[in-house]
Amino acid sequence: MQLKNKYTLEFGKGRIDEWCVFLTRADGNRYAPLDREYFSILLAWARKYGADRVYNDFVSIYNRTSNQLDPVCLMLIKKLAARYGEDSEEVELWFTVLYYGMIAEENKRNTKLGKRIKRLGIYQLFYEGLDPAIAADFSKGKTWKQLDKLMLAYGF
Repeated sequence: MQLKNKYTLEFGKGRIDEWCVFLTRADGNRYAPLDREYFSILLAWARKYGADRVYNDFVSIYNRTSNQLDPVCLMLIKKLAARYGEDSEEVELWFTVLYYGMIAEENKRNTKLGKRIKRLGIYQLFYEGLDPAIAADFSKGKTWKQLDKLMLAYGF
């Protein structure tokens, strides 16, 4: 998918499966964005625009996310991003990266948690004050049942 700010997003073969998200910048640099990278960006927006606003916009995207790309959800991202003024292009880019990441989570083989894992990290980032790197790695070493119990306690 080509974004207006000259970035390209696509799924490709990663270390684990065929659902690795790749971002190609205008200069041709292609890489797989890490959760900690875009969690840091989301945290900066939360400080600038308010955690509730950014979180609620994320949840709007989350609620529309399935295991396939949806043009309606991409339009929703564009519409939400337009409300961020001078940051609208960056918001569109990183919300779209996050959307692709949730699709990838939904497509992981034998997933029990799917996209909920991204929501947990963002919730902890905004409302529990976890550092982006800690929020991004929080689930590592925990069972899906432990994480599911925690997510249910948070209401998702």
